[in-house]
Amino acid sequence: MRIRWPRRVSAQVLAVQLTITVGVMVLATGLFLAPLSSEIDNQAMHKALSIAQATAADPGLARDLQTTEPSPGGPVQETAERIRRATGALYVVVLDRRGVRWSHTNADRIGDHVSTDPKAALSGQQVMQIDVGTLGRSARAKVPLRDDDGKIVGAVSVGIGYGSVRDQLLATLPRLLLYAGMALAVGVLAAIAVSRSLHRRTHGVAFADISALLDEREAMLHGIREGVVAFDREGRIRLINDEARRLLGVGADAAGHTLEETLPAGRTTEVLAGRADGADLLTVSGGRVLIANRMPTKDGGAVATLRDRTELELLGRELDSTRGLLDALRAQDHEHANRLHTLLGLLELGLHQRAAEFIAGLTDTHRASAEQISERVRDPLLSALLVGKAAIVAERGVSLRVSPQTLLSERVVDPRDLVTVLGNLIDNALDAVAAHPRPDSFIEVELRAEGTTAVLRVSDNGPGVPPEMREQIFAQGWSTKQPAPRPRGRGIGLALVRRLAERYGGMARVTARAGGGAVFTVILPEAVDPDGAPDPAPQPDPSPTPTDGGHADNTPIQQLTAAGESR
Repeated sequence: MRIRWPRRVSAQVLAVQLTITVGVMVLATGLFLAPLSSEIDNQAMHKALSIAQATAADPGLARDLQTTEPSPGGPVQETAERIRRATGALYVVVLDRRGVRWSHTNADRIGDHVSTDPKAALSGQQVMQIDVGTLGRSARAKVPLRDDDGKIVGAVSVGIGYGSVRDQLLATLPRLLLYAGMALAVGVLAAIAVSRSLHRRTHGVAFADISALLDEREAMLHGIREGVVAFDREGRIRLINDEARRLLGVGADAAGHTLEETLPAGRTTEVLAGRADGADLLTVSGGRVLIANRMPTKDGGAVATLRDRTELELLGRELDSTRGLLDALRAQDHEHANRLHTLLGLLELGLHQRAAEFIAGLTDTHRASAEQISERVRDPLLSALLVGKAAIVAERGVSLRVSPQTLLSERVVDPRDLVTVLGNLIDNALDAVAAHPRPDSFIEVELRAEGTTAVLRVSDNGPGVPPEMREQIFAQGWSTKQPAPRPRGRGIGLALVRRLAERYGGMARVTARAGGGAVFTVILPEAVDPDGAPDPAPQPDPSPTPTDGGHADNTPIQQLTAAGESR
């Protein structure tokens, strides 16, 4: 049978961990046993040395060696055997300077020469060694035997049976193997626990599958048209794809940093950080309208997706403009029908002269109104916007006034930005005034240039904006209107106005109008081409539009800009 290497990551990790654990335990046991055997040998040799030294220290043994003959019943044999039995040694041999035994475990060997060379001991040295003699392998020690004058008269050789040394080593093995087995069991259990945890985390996939998944993830993240930002549990950016970097305007080094370190404070940061609840949250980043969704992950992090809705928002606003144009045409059609009915009545009554005067008066009035706007607002897009808005406003019972201070050059750097700002401000003012109708409801528009700075001011006599809400109304997603059906929402217009003003380095603010109402002021530096600047603006009207406190709003541009920056 062929043993196949497992494919799953958890099984491979388990096999590797078990192999390593068993290998380490075998190696550790071997490394422990090797010095243990040597240590037991040393202990046995030192024990033999101690017995030999104690035997040689007996003064009567040296005298008996000099005064008697070697024999099995002699005093030297009796003393040696007594010491051997008392200490458990394998043998205790006493020999003279010739190397002849005077004692031995086997009495028949008394009087014979020893089997190993005794020169080292007879020369005064102490010897310890593992050697093989007539009684087999043993741990032995040899010491010189001296008389009362210190003269070497022989030697004492003591042996410890190597069988007892081996028995001591074998007696240690069960305990050692028990500890090794316990350690191995703990290691195996830990390996199994890690393998199961890894199995749950990897969902039983193989290394090849992980590699393929990573390749597919990279291709998907950088190929989709949605921005994806992944966060860890500490709120640091763990992953960000190309589309998210483009939408948020951040670099490739954003990974590893927190949102506060990467993005400026604002709604976009609040939404991505999860501090704003809800689905399909609208936010504006770098002039782009985004839809953000945030989904938490099991590890405490989160994944946020971003969809660019800028083009959809532009299309929606173009649709709003088209609807506004249709409303204006419908209002003109209604008014035109009334005028035709009047003209028909005059003709049927035979009042031909009055009919001609009526037509001439209508034509002059309309032409005068359009010419007045085009003379003061020379950009065709802006003047067309005002003419169209005038018809829509009139249909809803509100009058649209152009301030006498209005004078704007036709050479505007980007008229579409001013159209966006002015259209949003007029629409918001119309909604506010129409929600609280009154006979004298009006909206007043002022556009003027101060050097290269464009100033747009729209005021109305509606309910106004409370002081505590004057900053909140510019927040993304804030609106007093009923929610619109998806994908379009509310609370984008004024946010876009402020973001566009800040992109120019200017400001957008709202103040109160004396007598009730609100005044929205937008300052756009460098929005007017100085080469096309008109003649100096006429002197202010004696009755300027008042702001907070009832004072005239003739604040210079520099002061307004500074005030906006200080906020």
